[in-house]
Amino acid sequence: MPRYRIVFMGSPDFAIPALDRLAGRHHICAVYTQPAKPSGRGMKPTPVPLAAYADSNNLPLFTPASLRGEDVQQELGTHQADFFVVVAYGLLLPKAVLALPRLGCINGHASLLPRWRGAAPIQRAIAAGDQTTGMSAMLMDEGLDTGIVLARRPCSIDANDTAGSLHDKLAALNASLLDDVIMDFDNRLKTAEPQDHDAASYAAKITSQDAEINWTRTTADLDCHIRAYTPFPGAWCHGPKGRLRILAAHPAASAPEGPPGTIIKADNRALHIAAGDGALVIDQLQPAGKKPMAAADFLNGQALTVGQPLAANPQ
Repeated sequence: MPRYRIVFMGSPDFAIPALDRLAGRHHICAVYTQPAKPSGRGMKPTPVPLAAYADSNNLPLFTPASLRGEDVQQELGTHQADFFVVVAYGLLLPKAVLALPRLGCINGHASLLPRWRGAAPIQRAIAAGDQTTGMSAMLMDEGLDTGIVLARRPCSIDANDTAGSLHDKLAALNASLLDDVIMDFDNRLKTAEPQDHDAASYAAKITSQDAEINWTRTTADLDCHIRAYTPFPGAWCHGPKGRLRILAAHPAASAPEGPPGTIIKADNRALHIAAGDGALVIDQLQPAGKKPMAAADFLNGQALTVGQPLAANPQ
């Protein structure tokens, strides 16, 4: 079996299973991640998850803020890599960097390209109501996720999948896919497919405003919306004491009618909110400044009334 020299580039925990898998077969001559980021109450610099993994496994670690500098590019060239493998790195690879590895740069992207190119394919797929997504292994070029596809591997989006659960399934699938593609690279290259750029869709970076709940939407749409932004940044609306993050909900089988966004049932067992075509039963939520809790626990500490609005903007 071939044993390649690989420079691995990534940052979040999504990339860890792929690096772990490849490190068991190949020589990881360097790991590149984004620099440490301020976090916690003290805003102390904290290594990104892949950097922590590389450090704990004694893998050579590099954390440049950019790959555009000549010194960084010369350093990359010294690794004499066969492949650069890129998984959710978060930094652009300039043309000069793409040309450095002997066999090319392979990216593991969390969608079935050309659908959902860009930064947030997992969340966008769930929010759109997609029933299937997957992983694509792509030979990188200068475009945004536009390279030829070496292989795809589908994955179903189950009715109860959140962005968190789908993230974990795709991270494991990515590790297997990249391992298979690299081990059979010559054949994969022969059968690679150019993307249909006319069929492309884009998964823009997630903002807090994206996660705001619009109660006029259907219960099916809202179910997808809530699952898409769980656990981060959390689908939210305005509650009686600031923002409420809705972490889990499901459409009510039947419910009294009411203006979208108003409470139509609130007792010690259930919280129902009117939507565009019915109601959502809230199962778990998180008030501002507090930990996640069951809806029943939230109701025990709140004096909510039927007809009270959870307004898009507080009055």
